[in-house]
Amino acid sequence: MTDHSDADLLDRARAWAAEDPDPATKAELEALIGQGPSAELADRFDGTLEFGTAGLRGPLGAGPNRMNRVVVLRAAAGLAAYLREQGAGPDDSVVIGYDARHNSDVFARDTAEVMTRAGLRAYTLPRPLPTPLLAFAIRDLGCVAGVMVTASHNPPADNGYKVYLGDGSQIVPPADHEIAARIAAVANVANISRGDGGEVLGDEVLDRYLKTVVDLAGDGPRDLDVVYTPLHGVGGSSVVAAMKRAGFTEPHVVTLQAEPDPAFPTVAFPNPEEPGAMDLAIELAAEMGADLVVANDPDADRCAVAIPGGPHGWQMLSGDEVGALLAQHLLGLRREGVYATTIVSSSLLGKMAVAHHQPYAETLTGFKWIGRVENLAFGYEEALGYCVDPQHVRDKDGVSALLMVCDIAARAKAAGRTLRDLLDDLARAHGLHATDQLSVRMDDVAAIAAAVDRLRGDPPTSLGGLAVEGIDDLARGSNGLPPTNGLRLRLADNGRVVVRPSGTEPKLKCYLEVVVPVADDEGGVDAARINAVGRLDAMRGDLQAAAGLETRSP
Repeated sequence: MTDHSDADLLDRARAWAAEDPDPATKAELEALIGQGPSAELADRFDGTLEFGTAGLRGPLGAGPNRMNRVVVLRAAAGLAAYLREQGAGPDDSVVIGYDARHNSDVFARDTAEVMTRAGLRAYTLPRPLPTPLLAFAIRDLGCVAGVMVTASHNPPADNGYKVYLGDGSQIVPPADHEIAARIAAVANVANISRGDGGEVLGDEVLDRYLKTVVDLAGDGPRDLDVVYTPLHGVGGSSVVAAMKRAGFTEPHVVTLQAEPDPAFPTVAFPNPEEPGAMDLAIELAAEMGADLVVANDPDADRCAVAIPGGPHGWQMLSGDEVGALLAQHLLGLRREGVYATTIVSSSLLGKMAVAHHQPYAETLTGFKWIGRVENLAFGYEEALGYCVDPQHVRDKDGVSALLMVCDIAARAKAAGRTLRDLLDDLARAHGLHATDQLSVRMDDVAAIAAAVDRLRGDPPTSLGGLAVEGIDDLARGSNGLPPTNGLRLRLADNGRVVVRPSGTEPKLKCYLEVVVPVADDEGGVDAARINAVGRLDAMRGDLQAAAGLETRSP
């Protein structure tokens, strides 16, 4: 913790409370001040939420190290100053969207008022709606920037502030550093002037977005029984509307998770990747005899898929598997351009692109990088993010990806096949590419960096019986990519492990991949899968020991 005296801590807290325009956080902070110096109070003033390529994200509450109206007003003022310095003027606009989390609508309104006072036009989406709609609206409306108030799939106590520029992509360096500098220059919230709230948009922009989504599906079979959950988020109405307009029967929506609810009462974490998050949807699918389960995260920029099969009756597909299915579909439609994914995703996409004579690109993690790939045809990341229509949305889009998965599944069903059959085809063509993840949540952020440094200083010579044939220190840059804290271990037989700190959560993430040849017989794919599971388990155990990680957690 920063070394400040108790008196200094109380003085800074009182000064913050004096300028806080929010009665709730003002009262919260004054109550803490009344209790005297404490670890809780010190944590709220131990630094500030860092504005970076993910914008802002953190727990709600009073103080500079929390998400609140003071922090948001400063961020909006800094962004407005940056845009004006870049030449934006009265004819230029900023569009603002928000999800259904606590205070999202308030943060959106504050942002709009700062923008109008700064001499810019402000458009606000009409209600809590998906993040990809905000990314679409930037280009559709010709805006110079966009702001999405969301914490995506973070815990209920969090909120966030995501910034896009006029190309519809998330900010990357140096823009993030330049905006952060303008935010730091805002001395006092009392000096931030606010205008009116600008224009609240109608549903026209949503209708145009849904039309582009539906157009992706084209004409085809529509016999598919689908269970869907928005996980208490904002995707429900958009997904149901898109499916109906595309000709699908309305999905069975999980009743307890159908409406936006910032408390996310039925899940431990509102993230479809987390254990238990999909249980209610899978239970409903088993009861209904459905063909497919699909889900969004709370701001609907991610899409999860489950299919019948596996030891428990239903099986979640990995992000890499869904990415491969979407890519194969688009390659089959002869969509030309660059097929891109990240350094932590499966290497299968590169082989598929080469087989179809299309270029392939690898980026750092995050759609802030994928969305900026020139001539992008399709991009995905293993964390359930897919960009299937970069012409309109240069970001991950859980609504359009979900509809395309339904289209693929309906076409397969009409041919007497399943999504698993399509994945088996890819395994026979390119080898079975099996991926897994070791994800460890840590309260001490320093321990995350220490684990990476431990591997950097004393790397293993083998993992799961596969020799480590090379190590790329990503902090030095690799294959022309910008530097980032992480390591890539290249293993024998095309195996791979990438280790890095999470960019949005207090986690160490390790991404494992093995490639197993498939024998040319009836049981070849199943045998390769069994082989891959054993290899991945062994790699995970060896990696835990090498990094000093004793337990695995979601």
